[in-house]
Amino acid sequence: MREPVVFIVDDDAAVRDSLTLMIEQAGIRVQSFENAQAFLSAYRSHFFGCIIIDVRMPGMDGLRLQEELAWRKIVLPVIFLTGHGDIPMSVRAIKGGAVDFLTKPVVREKLLVCVRAAFAEAKERMSDIARSRGIKSCLAKLTGREREVMILVVQGYSNKEVASRLGISHRTVEVHKSKIMYKTGAINLIDLARIARESDLIE
Repeated sequence: MREPVVFIVDDDAAVRDSLTLMIEQAGIRVQSFENAQAFLSAYRSHFFGCIIIDVRMPGMDGLRLQEELAWRKIVLPVIFLTGHGDIPMSVRAIKGGAVDFLTKPVVREKLLVCVRAAFAEAKERMSDIARSRGIKSCLAKLTGREREVMILVVQGYSNKEVASRLGISHRTVEVHKSKIMYKTGAINLIDLARIARESDLIE
């Protein structure tokens, strides 16, 4: 996995410099941006790590940037940093998925604890994405009929019931199930149901 980077978005150059120094002294790479648009313009899909965002900035503020990240499916964990925070603001940020909501001036140890927690979250999110892609790749191998059989099977229908619903023979259902298990890599029906849920085939 790539080396994580802390991306700082803050319109105050002194704050960017201070945060960069604190984080780099811990041996962690940093990239800083003076506003939300500068970060969004520079963002690339290979970016990995976390993002520290100032709440109050000219143009797009921090909370709006958080919403934009979600809309663009940018999965970098967010740490908010503000000198003018309030409870409703922090609640909105945390509900939006922020890892933490810190106030300026931030203590170095507290900041680094948050950054490392965000890095752990980033690794988990990347693992989830990789697993999801793997599942989608497996499901893409299924024929339309196999997908129909899979949905009915994980919903609890017996082979006989699946055969009746689809107008095929009991033996054909068994053949389809065997192929489904092989193509998806499922070890049993419980595992197959998990795969179906994670791929949104069933609720």
